[in-house]
Amino acid sequence: MAAREITSTVNLCNPDGSLNPETVGWSRRPLHQCNLRGRWLRKKRWEYWCVMGPDFLFSPTIANVDYAAFGAVYLLEYAAGRPIEKTSLRLFPRRFSMPDTVQGDLLWEGKGFRLAILDREAGRHIAFDADNVAGRPMTARIDVQRPATQDTLNVVIPWDDRTFQFTSKQNAMPATGHVVWGGTTYLFPPGDTWAVLDFGRGIWPYRTQWNWAAFSGTSGSDVVGVNMGARWTDHAETKENGICLNGRLHMLLEDVRFTYDPRDFMRPWRMRTTASDAIDLTFTPFHQRAARAQLGLLAARTSQCFGHYNGVLRVDGREIAVNAMRGWAEEVIMRW
Repeated sequence: MAAREITSTVNLCNPDGSLNPETVGWSRRPLHQCNLRGRWLRKKRWEYWCVMGPDFLFSPTIANVDYAAFGAVYLLEYAAGRPIEKTSLRLFPRRFSMPDTVQGDLLWEGKGFRLAILDREAGRHIAFDADNVAGRPMTARIDVQRPATQDTLNVVIPWDDRTFQFTSKQNAMPATGHVVWGGTTYLFPPGDTWAVLDFGRGIWPYRTQWNWAAFSGTSGSDVVGVNMGARWTDHAETKENGICLNGRLHMLLEDVRFTYDPRDFMRPWRMRTTASDAIDLTFTPFHQRAARAQLGLLAARTSQCFGHYNGVLRVDGREIAVNAMRGWAEEVIMRW
């Protein structure tokens, strides 16, 4: 049975917290009300942003994984290869909630740390202030445009009726703004800055792993945003693979094969669709963000590479050239 397109608002969960089967599928708009309940320690909620300009990127995250919640920011200057990051963590948060829908304000406050992600009529506003990030104060003010007519990629992936994930991947959103770190100001120029959102709400199994890759840019007069995922969706009829071309989502209900060297993530990666020639790409990293954490039975290993995509996309009978479009690809292995 082909994965179905969802076209009306729906609750992700039944009253007992199990998956509502009517939500399984994909949609062009984030129509799901993510009413997670129960299942303490298994609920995972996050909102991850990456804003990439021509010379640097800024990535803020707010997340709640039941036993911990945090706000985090990551700044990377491409030429210097110098990552700057800050995390504010709270264990076993009792009074921190996150919206059940993509539309909703988020605020994380810690000691000397304030991160707000706010809904606006035209998109989202990101505001960050910290007293000390790698020895200097940092502020950021970024406006992300969400064109009213632009499609997004929204899917529900079930492992079973008790473990499942809703994700909204929103690519190719124009952004402007700035980050100030000490005496240095980083400007996001209009027309060459793209924001990507990863909004997630779900009940996850203890062990999981995934690949995720995304990029945005222009090819001639075309605006392109691509999302690709693997491993966590391998069993499912619905995938998180899609090409957003000039605001229109072309959903790919097939796997994308990620080929890379797990011993050296800085070597080139290949991404190809397995049942068609819609995606044929090479990803060349220029920076690897590697993170490992372990606390008792909990562990996380992330290898996220930022770099450039080259290759071709085939959609609607057209070939779209991909030339040095900025994006990332990652491998994540979790016990959480």
